Amino acid sequence: MATIHVENVPDDLYAKLQQLATSQNSSISAQVLSLLESGLQTKAQQPQSNTSKPVAEILADINRRRESRPAYMGLPDSTSLIREDRDR
Repeated sequence: MATIHVENVPDDLYAKLQQLATSQNSSISAQVLSLLESGLQTKAQQPQSNTSKPVAEILADINRRRESRPAYMGLPDSTSLIREDRDR
């Protein structure tokens, strides 16, 4: 099994780690391993960024969203409706 040594851990971070380990009834080493494992699992589960899509597809998505805005559908702008309501 591999060994990892971490140097220059800030005191406040070490205190938080120690407090977490105490609350979980585990050692600091066990808590570090648990946090590393959960952090790596979270990173692996994140979806890939939009950069995997072709640029043309991204631009088409942007245009579709823009065209679905109320102003493009002939509906009045909400700021003018709010102003009209406040002026009453």
